[in-house]
Formats: sequence, C-alpha cells, structure tokens
Amino acid sequence: MKLPPLRLQHSLIFVGVALLFFAWGAWLMRPQPAAAPLPWLAEWQAAVLVPLADNRLSLAMLRGQAEGELWLQPRLDGARLLYRAHWQASDEPWTLEAEVELGEAARASLMAAAGLGARDDAQPLSKQLLAELGTHAIIALTLKPRQAVAAERLASTIGQPRLRLELDEGQAWVYPEAGLTAHTADEQLLLLQVVPRNALRRGAR
Repeated sequence: MKLPPLRLQHSLIFVGVALLFFAWGAWLMRPQPAAAPLPWLAEWQAAVLVPLADNRLSLAMLRGQAEGELWLQPRLDGARLLYRAHWQASDEPWTLEAEVELGEAARASLMAAAGLGARDDAQPLSKQLLAELGTHAIIALTLKPRQAVAAERLASTIGQPRLRLELDEGQAWVYPEAGLTAHTADEQLLLLQVVPRNALRRGAR
C-alpha cells in the first residue's frame, strides 16, 4: 500500500492535535452546574433574617426556629446576654449564637444574681428566663456550619453579594439590604452574621 507523503502525515498529526486541544478547551469552558441551594434558608429568611434586618426579631421568635439556652457572658466592657443553639437544617448541623438586647441595669442585675465577675467564663442561665425575656429583641445573630458547606450554595440561594471584601483570610460577602455578611475561605462558608440593616449600613460607612 502506498503511504501518503511524509509532509501530509505531519499535517494530519497537527490537525489531530489541534482538534484535541480544541475539544479540551471546550470542555474546560463548558457551563458549570449551579451549586445546590441551602433549602432551609428560604424559611429562615422569612421567619428570622428579614425580621432581624427590620429590627423586629424577638427572642421568642428565634426560639421558635431553634430551641436553645441563654448564656451570660461577662466582659470588661459590659456583660452580654447570648442565646445559643445547635440544630439540624436539611440534615446539615449548624451552630447559632445570638445577642439579646438588654439594658445596663438588667445586665448588672443578672451578673449579681449569677455571682459572676467581669473576668469569669460565660455561664448558662435558667430556662425560666427564656419565657420571661421572650419579648426582648435580638440585635445580632451568627450561624456557623458544623461541616463543610460550599460558599456558592449561599449565592445560589440568595444571589450574588453586593460587595466582596478581602480579609486577612478569605473574603466577606456583604448583602447590605439583608443586614447579612458571609465570611468565606477556600470556597467554603465559614459563618453568616446578621444584624439590623441600619447597623450594617452605619458600619460600612
């Protein structure tokens, strides 16, 4: 059998290699499937996040979504009253910590009743106080995943952030209208922080 000239063989090889590179490039540039959303977040937006952004979320409303405990955290600049909970959201474990609004006199009274000093560790409080303080406002909320959660799942749920700020480690995704800031690193979601939107806007100035 007569073989093609050597120059033609080279041309066929070059064409074949070019086609392989073209196919590889097309595969790399193919649209990536959207990350799966966080299915529980829609309910939490209506029941927790939007009321908190509007500065109308109460301790009782938050407790209705995640049962937890009150903790008193002594600090040199004044004690904080915290609500802490662990819960399962669509089979994914999360940790919650929220700060309850409390006047200076009430904080001092709780510190005295618990026998705590400014340098002591945080202590849990009685469950009776949960009902007594149910109408008090939540002024800040932090949610942390207890297993790996891809950051793009948040974007798939509530959209891309208005701002992306570079941090020493990772980024802060800022959603000013929702009063929400997400901290991410290595494409993973580290935590969500929510405050009344007016407080977030003041902090961004």
